[in-house]
Amino acid sequence: MNIMKTSLKFLFVSVLAVYTMSCEEQYPPTNLANNHIIPKPASVVATHGTFVLDKDAVIFYDSGNEDLKKNAGYLAGLLRPSTGFVIETKATSQNPGDGIYLTTGADKDSLLGEGGYELVISEKQVKISSPHPDGVFYGIQTVRQLLPADIESKDDTTREKWFLPTGRIRDWPEYQHRGAMLDVSRHFFGVETVKRFIDYLALYKFNVLHLHLSDDQGWRIEIESWPNLARHGGSTEVGGGEGGYYTKDDYKEIVEYAADHHITVIPEIDMPGHTNAALASYPELNCDGKARELYTGTKVGFSTLCTDKEIVYEFVDDVVREISELTPGPWFHIGGDESHSTDHDDYVRFVNRAREIVNSYGKKVIGWDEIAHADVNSEDVVQFWARENNALQGVKKGARVIMSPSSHAYMDIKYDSTTVLGLTWAGLTEVDDAYNWDPVALVDGIEKIDIIGVEAPLWTETIESLDDIEYMTFPRLPGYAEIGWTATENRFWEDYKVRLGKQKERFETMDVNYYKSPLVPWQDEEDIFIDEQKEGEVK
Repeated sequence: MNIMKTSLKFLFVSVLAVYTMSCEEQYPPTNLANNHIIPKPASVVATHGTFVLDKDAVIFYDSGNEDLKKNAGYLAGLLRPSTGFVIETKATSQNPGDGIYLTTGADKDSLLGEGGYELVISEKQVKISSPHPDGVFYGIQTVRQLLPADIESKDDTTREKWFLPTGRIRDWPEYQHRGAMLDVSRHFFGVETVKRFIDYLALYKFNVLHLHLSDDQGWRIEIESWPNLARHGGSTEVGGGEGGYYTKDDYKEIVEYAADHHITVIPEIDMPGHTNAALASYPELNCDGKARELYTGTKVGFSTLCTDKEIVYEFVDDVVREISELTPGPWFHIGGDESHSTDHDDYVRFVNRAREIVNSYGKKVIGWDEIAHADVNSEDVVQFWARENNALQGVKKGARVIMSPSSHAYMDIKYDSTTVLGLTWAGLTEVDDAYNWDPVALVDGIEKIDIIGVEAPLWTETIESLDDIEYMTFPRLPGYAEIGWTATENRFWEDYKVRLGKQKERFETMDVNYYKSPLVPWQDEEDIFIDEQKEGEVK
């Protein structure tokens, strides 16, 4: 088997060498239609030529556009390590006609919207245009996936030329909210791990990172007016580890890094339940005035803020104010789930007060579907995870919905019965189960107009390291990206699993610890090349 693999790789490299060396104008035949881009683009037209990226590569961007300047710097930084090329970035006041050109000169009345883009690749130029810098950034991710997987390498691959197929891609997102949630409360993850997670989200055109910053097991963000929340409440985690928390500077760093990757951070402070870390830090938040013991288990539903005490609302106000000051995005997530120890009327009264506080700091409220029992309205978002009736009740009150069905979208759920990590309370979620659902068809009575998007949460009761995060998110994460980006009528499992299988070498070059699902036909790039030659798909 190893001999056959080596032979295939030798043949792949030899064919490339022949095309490259035979004459200056002759390059490997390419076909843009044979792409394995995830999420699947809206429209692809191939012109069967080749663009050559070499040591003279330059990235141009519209003069005076600081966002495009950042995008150009991002792309250059992505390409330099693996190519070994200098790759300059230059401002321009007109289309340069060659190189790579980033522009926001696209038609603002087109289907593209703010998040869409048009990618035109000719033999002379790669042009990414969009009405908005977000769309240009997403176009960069498409170019990234069109290049060979070793573009992801952190080391110079010694390739002298890199090839892109020519043609035109027009593409835009189906939903405005395309998110993933990382629970840093059950187990704490440092800034660099969160940045790595953001890198993965960016590759697949996600635009939201939801950070679950507090729970029974840990409080993970510094609050200056209530310092013991982080110092004491953040001192442990599930299993009794040392825990940790983000200083305000740490959190700013995460928010800024996300913004540079066109991702909005949504902070979540879960309340009035899931609050034991806070209750252990400040006794006055408890009805009996006694501090709770720190908790390192995994049970839920036992904790609650004392909703009758005014000091509790002063606490909420301070926390929301300090975090909102650090978070430029429009949303604040108040949790609201599994508050089983809170009387129903107390719960409704608390959520209504919390909503008012969040709004007073210029933020809009998101909460898990239980908050639909309170007086939510058209400014609020209900995140559906468990109970259809809750989501429907929220919609009837005018709220919009994020779809995060635990039966499909929870990345902490085991793939199958042999998966070492993860939980099974929501069943099992193999890669096809994670992909084969339609946000609109999920709950009768909830229409597309009610849905702002989709989100895939990763709860971390059993997740302790970056390797664990990667194993549970890959290869499900790209599928959630496609659900959020690609129109349902253009999504098919039989097509998707092939494109996913062709991500194998990219995962491995990026050193991602992924689950090798038996449902996916995993392929190395040299195997893909040989298959296409045999089938005559590349002319």
